[in-house]
Amino acid sequence: MVLGDVLVGIQLVKQSVAFIKDNISTCKDISEIAGSIDGLFEGKKQVDKKRNKKSGASFADQFGVKSVANEIIDAKLAAEELYNISVLIDQRFGHGTWGQILTERNKRIEAAREAKKEQIRVRRKQQEELIQLAGYFAIGLCVIILIGGMALIYSVFASNDPLGLMR
Repeated sequence: MVLGDVLVGIQLVKQSVAFIKDNISTCKDISEIAGSIDGLFEGKKQVDKKRNKKSGASFADQFGVKSVANEIIDAKLAAEELYNISVLIDQRFGHGTWGQILTERNKRIEAAREAKKEQIRVRRKQQEELIQLAGYFAIGLCVIILIGGMALIYSVFASNDPLGLMR
């Protein structure tokens, strides 16, 4: 159910916001609420993902006013809560803290993407090398078979009795 999936995302946002608001004044450092910040980002991502991906849903689910309104409102609520948390964190830990969190998060996401691209590139290169090695093996095998066949033909025709009738 598409609507249920969106509710999971918005519920995750609400739970994360509630935890952060309850604990922001008592936490000593950002690591105490980091899990909830991750939950907030994940919930926002789920809301956005479900809003943009509608394959497999019925016509009414895709284009119905209720569905469209829920998706837009949930996305706006998630964005609003994200902004509210950014203000709370900046107030508690100093101006620019939220910006630093976003910058570092984006750097890590980009580094993970680049690492995955590099891993795919290395895997493709290894596959190409294996294919090339298999080609060399096949050529070598053909040469050995050719030489063996020529030696057999030579031994049969080089003898005085090629058909082996005079034994």
